[in-house]
Amino acid sequence: MNTTRLADIAAQAGVSEATVSRVLNGKAGVAAGTRQAVLAALDVMGYERPQRLRRRGNGLVGLVIPDLGNPIFPAFAQAVEKALTQHGYTPILCTQEPEGTPEDEFTSMLLDRGVAGIVFASGLHADTTTRMDRYTRLTDQGVPIVLVDGYSPVIPAPFISPDDRLAARLAVQHLVDLGHRRIGLALGQRRFVPVIRKIEGFRQAMTHLLGTADVDDLIQHSLFSVEGGQAAAAALIDRGCTGVFCASDLMALGAIRAARERGLSVPADVSVVGFDDSPLMAFTDPPLTTVRKPIAAMAAAAVETLLEEIGGTPSRHLELVYQPELVVRGTTAPAPCA
Repeated sequence: MNTTRLADIAAQAGVSEATVSRVLNGKAGVAAGTRQAVLAALDVMGYERPQRLRRRGNGLVGLVIPDLGNPIFPAFAQAVEKALTQHGYTPILCTQEPEGTPEDEFTSMLLDRGVAGIVFASGLHADTTTRMDRYTRLTDQGVPIVLVDGYSPVIPAPFISPDDRLAARLAVQHLVDLGHRRIGLALGQRRFVPVIRKIEGFRQAMTHLLGTADVDDLIQHSLFSVEGGQAAAAALIDRGCTGVFCASDLMALGAIRAARERGLSVPADVSVVGFDDSPLMAFTDPPLTTVRKPIAAMAAAAVETLLEEIGGTPSRHLELVYQPELVVRGTTAPAPCA
């Protein structure tokens, strides 16, 4: 492309000619928004994009998430959709209902549609027992992907995660500050990366704050559901726990139910802390104390990272970790007799 055309494109996009050159040559070091502005300028001015910069699937991006029963996933999907549409992309939402379409079938369907890239949230990449070659095949084919809520050392792709260890430490610190000494942890199956990390943070906090090194009896695995939280919390309460940190808000709602079934009051007898800060958790009875997952920041990072890959930046094996925040509401109070 001659210098005159470079200057015209640069003027249209509001960037330098050097930046236009970097984009056209697929060089790294250009922000996703800037890269998209240059490509948009090419389209507006009627220039044909270089083959490797042409959008696949007419600007479609796949978003694969678990079932919509947990309100944190629709919230994440909405945040991703907003960020994508701001950059001119359209998401194709694939929801993994229980015993529904498997993730691999969704992936094949998205590839058949020629999507520009795929965001996987809380997918098989979070399961330490599953094979990761389904993802390495995608990266080998040059398909831009971003993986949210999970990590694997063998997938050469970007990961976006909350700091699960810190989340557990925040919850334990809050309960210790309220005088609780017997604190339980209710979470899902131990094979999932977020579960493993929350356990690590829980162990660190209990040892550091209470000198409790043996916490195995204070950890109860179940399912990430209201019923799972109820079963896990029931076991922990029966073991004398006056405070329970649950690995999801839905589990926390189950924990409240378990306490009330035993004739106990939340928070007078049992304090409950959730995780996610899902929509409407401020309006439960009582309003749920929880550790807020930074959904908006994680969604923005997932989209920004994916667009960089789509724009030609080589995929990098890295993990961007975002800090959660304790939100104190009505389900925690001083420990009984504290």
